[in-house]
Amino acid sequence: MYALSCTDGFKYPGSEPTYITDIIPVSAGLAAVGSDQSLSIFNPLRLNQGPLKKVQTNHGNISCAEVFSVGNSIVATAGENGTVSLWDLRSDAANTPVLQIGTPGEGPGLLSLACSEQTNTLAAGTELANHQASILLWDLRSPRVPKIHYDEVHSDDVTELSFHPTNPHLLLTGSTDGLVNVCDTRITDEDEVVIAAFNHGSVHRAGFLNETEVYAVSHDERFALYDMGETVEKGSPTLDLGDIRKVVDCQYLCNVIPKVTGAGAVIGAGTQDQELFRLIHLSKNGASWSLDSETVVGLPGAHGSEIVRSFCFVDEQQVVFTAGEDSCIKAWRPSV
Repeated sequence: MYALSCTDGFKYPGSEPTYITDIIPVSAGLAAVGSDQSLSIFNPLRLNQGPLKKVQTNHGNISCAEVFSVGNSIVATAGENGTVSLWDLRSDAANTPVLQIGTPGEGPGLLSLACSEQTNTLAAGTELANHQASILLWDLRSPRVPKIHYDEVHSDDVTELSFHPTNPHLLLTGSTDGLVNVCDTRITDEDEVVIAAFNHGSVHRAGFLNETEVYAVSHDERFALYDMGETVEKGSPTLDLGDIRKVVDCQYLCNVIPKVTGAGAVIGAGTQDQELFRLIHLSKNGASWSLDSETVVGLPGAHGSEIVRSFCFVDEQQVVFTAGEDSCIKAWRPSV
């Protein structure tokens, strides 16, 4: 295992711990979401100076955040009161959203978001309310009402949404009903919109790995890969690792981040008892996938005995960022 050292960090002040639930790289810096309902932007080279800007979101409880525009540093947030806000983190007036969608309390709480800057589209998934869970899509050029409203794609909380890496009309959806679906959003007929479906179990994490392959992680940590290609048996996993905790000897899986080349992914897994967080490469060789035990990167000490909630990395700068339930954001680099 190749170990990195913590070279910089910031701890949110206060007597009550602030869970840092997500960190998102944008051109203006490193955006961070806190359980204190804040959205902050940090200088990634000087985390210890604290946030450059910090705004209070207006969702009751913030549940999710996604980048809409990396270059323009626009981040979308959503939460329990059913609203979506877009924030320009470059602006001096960052404490005011550039766009607010929805009326507080008018609709069900939102649990997931996906953004396509290419098509000016924002998708949101709702919690189950009145026996219905919905997926809403807005054209941000005219966001007064959703342009598409799917009510039958899932039968329980919509926990994950992700647009295809090259085809912005394809939307991956995941739910606690156990299904991971791929929808063609050019189709409005709900009987026809799902073009691929995988029965994985209550979905905690899911997303595209490349043009045809997707990963899924259930709430009980089952990890599998699926392929929506025409030559693959429909619905069956192409790789099923079962409980990932047993496979990589960890206590929880934080997230899976695909590589931009489409040739692999990085799994972030933590072990609180050992105060350790590891980055494990999922590599593809031809048509086969495998975990690469030779290139594991360790972050000893991690966030102590607290869970790491989010991580990201910048290969060019050889730095990994982590955020956790100990109120801290940390930067990790190779030891000199």
